[in-house]
Amino acid sequence: MSGRSDTIFALSTPPGRGAIAVVRLSGARTADTLRGLLGGTLPAARRFARRRILGADGELLDEGVAIWLPAGPAGASYTGEDMAELQVHGGPAVVRALLDALAGLPGLRPAEPGEFTRRAFDSGRLDLVEAEAVADLVAAETERQRRQALAVGGGALSARLAGWEAALLGVSARVEAAIDFAEEDLPADLLDRCRREIVGVATTLRQAVEEVGFGERLREGFEVALVGAPNVGKSSLLNALARREAAIVHETAGTTRDVVEVRFDLEGFAVTLLDTAGLRDGAVDPVEREGIRRARARAQAADLVLALFDSEIWPDCDAATLDLVGGRTVLVLSKGDLAAPGAGVVSGRPALRVSARTGEGLAELQSELARRIADLGAAGVGGALFNRERHRVALRDCADALERAAAAGEVALVAEDLRMARDALGRLSGRIDVEQLLDRLFREFCIGK
Repeated sequence: MSGRSDTIFALSTPPGRGAIAVVRLSGARTADTLRGLLGGTLPAARRFARRRILGADGELLDEGVAIWLPAGPAGASYTGEDMAELQVHGGPAVVRALLDALAGLPGLRPAEPGEFTRRAFDSGRLDLVEAEAVADLVAAETERQRRQALAVGGGALSARLAGWEAALLGVSARVEAAIDFAEEDLPADLLDRCRREIVGVATTLRQAVEEVGFGERLREGFEVALVGAPNVGKSSLLNALARREAAIVHETAGTTRDVVEVRFDLEGFAVTLLDTAGLRDGAVDPVEREGIRRARARAQAADLVLALFDSEIWPDCDAATLDLVGGRTVLVLSKGDLAAPGAGVVSGRPALRVSARTGEGLAELQSELARRIADLGAAGVGGALFNRERHRVALRDCADALERAAAAGEVALVAEDLRMARDALGRLSGRIDVEQLLDRLFREFCIGK
């Protein structure tokens, strides 16, 4: 990013016409800039003040609201620097005039994407995990994503990291004492007690590694693949679940050739439905064969599979679809309004009767999908979860180092492995060796955040 001694400004609300636009500033020249815009005086700190906003030549730009947010121990600003926010009318001409006026002042420049949050990280207001949570909150599409981002941003994961770091620091101090005072009368079981503590932390870290997969899916979204024979009703069911005409529905078999992806909110979970090509043996058309190959591949990679079977031919079942039934599969009897009385079992397993035409069984299917998704995360659904590949790598590196420390015969090796474990946690919180990662992360933010 550009020089961090500059004072930065940016439009923090979406561009275009609106009732209100918010422009924020941060940096050492914020106070002087705000005085100039407001005619020479600063408003009371952390209070909304209605003011006339003036250009460099004294021309009235707009009449709006100014908020002065000085840095300091009495409630630091978001960035940890002096900040200000200007709320003006949201017309494009008003916003442009204000931004042009700021750009013409010495020492000010437009902010880069994510630069406000980067400054919050640099000033110690946020650690890296909390900064990532800001990006997740901005991107949140569903209620569960919102809650997860707020939990992480509120320090839940950072508190876990701090607990592990404190435990390892304490063990490291005792191990170093065993090295420095080897001739002294230290407890005979000192290293044994240290090793027990090390194993305990390593076990907890291994458990944290296991939660990353569900945390990633919660943040990015779960995939549910719809599979079945041609014309079994996959596209109709997808449209019914998504509540819009996302996929083409036609009586001609084989209408869907490639995978159609539709995003929707399932009881707070972000879910991508995958409408796949109809499965059948002996397909001759090379395009259809490729579609079937892709359908099988996406079904195998999906978090859950909806296997559809035609109620009109029940109890007969499509063999190609049965081949994909496994532990992650929800069985569905499609065209449920045409099902024979008693239809509800496929290959010895219970199946839900669903009609995309009448809506029969849709609510039950959605509840079952949400329950099955929640079961993927078990106890982790409601808590703050590690949720990125870099989290997995750092946690695993830390656990590996601790297990080496616990097994090491020489006390010097124990101390070195403990140092490596602490370094891995430092990478996770962002205190060491993360400069390239920071640039990549904050470029993903919107300008003004």
